[in-house]
Amino acid sequence: MPEISRFFGVLITMNYNDHAPPHFHVRYGRKKALVSIENPTILKGNLPPRVLGFVIEWATLHNAELEDNWNRARQQSPLESIEPLE
Repeated sequence: MPEISRFFGVLITMNYNDHAPPHFHVRYGRKKALVSIENPTILKGNLPPRVLGFVIEWATLHNAELEDNWNRARQQSPLESIEPLE
């Protein structure tokens, strides 16, 4: 699973040929979640509230880049790194 960003101990990845709806994967320690791109909410899994807040803020700021990476992944093209949350 290609890494597209990392910040505050949060790892963001995206799979090639993943199932709909468009989403990305989040890992924080032993916690894992799938987060929707269109409306940044958890589709599956769980994260601590503070971490979820960081992820939602980051996803909102980088929505267009996430959508672009989703489309790249569907076409088996290399994914672009996305700036971390600062």
